[in-house]
Amino acid sequence: MLPTVFSLTAAALAVALLLGAGNPAQAQQQQAAQRQATAPAAAAAAEYRLGPGDVVRINVFQNPDLTLETRVTESGVITFPLLGTVRIGGLTVTAAERVIADGLRNGNFVKQPQVSLLVLQVRGNQASVLGQVNRPGRYPIEVADMRLTDLLATAGGTAAGGADLVVVTGTRNGQPFRMEVDLPTLFSPGGRDKDILIQNGDSVWVDRQPLVYIYGEVQRPGPMRLERDMTLLQALATGGGLTQRGTEKGIRVHRKDEQGNVRVVQPGMTDKLQVGDVVFVRESLF
Repeated sequence: MLPTVFSLTAAALAVALLLGAGNPAQAQQQQAAQRQATAPAAAAAAEYRLGPGDVVRINVFQNPDLTLETRVTESGVITFPLLGTVRIGGLTVTAAERVIADGLRNGNFVKQPQVSLLVLQVRGNQASVLGQVNRPGRYPIEVADMRLTDLLATAGGTAAGGADLVVVTGTRNGQPFRMEVDLPTLFSPGGRDKDILIQNGDSVWVDRQPLVYIYGEVQRPGPMRLERDMTLLQALATGGGLTQRGTEKGIRVHRKDEQGNVRVVQPGMTDKLQVGDVVFVRESLF
């Protein structure tokens, strides 16, 4: 129904613009009216849709015998008293209430049925969060506009060893979907547009933080987190600086190329390090 609503709305808006071309105030009023008309349709599109495994409770006002607590089957149906099998999978809560009410009214079981449906457990729409998060697992998508940041917050946020770059996989329009998201950019101006909507079946992978390794004549040799745009000088400072026997001359970095071969480079102090670099600080000869 939504494409029809939007197509009709677009046509009505075009007519309004043509009619109001000579009267800007009238055109603005007509555009505002069209926006108000599309608001209910947009809200309906964002409403949660029932899925297989969801547990629901259905009440019919002043008909306690019709109260039912049940689970939506894998085929998206429930068995309701007097009506038998009713398909509610894929429907919004409001639409499911309407289907049951129409069935009771059309079957002359209840003259003016007032049906309320409450979702007790969300099982049909879920997404997975894996990798370096505090609480990995599968989580229900309880609202239709759940964003990546909402899902990560539900999982307790990224762990201390988690990377800034996360990968979201799933399907969109029946096609495989994969997207890399740089988390810090989500909180920059305009970052809301990059905070993607999570859909049923999505998986979010948070990799380990990128590391570089430093050894030789430094105060604290070992692995360290590769910060964004970290230079060789910053890495040495993170390692506590050179020992009394260390020298800045002849520092070597062992780096893998795209083919996996290790090559030795001699970068400058302001050159940026790469993931997996191994920094060796030589001992001074004097």
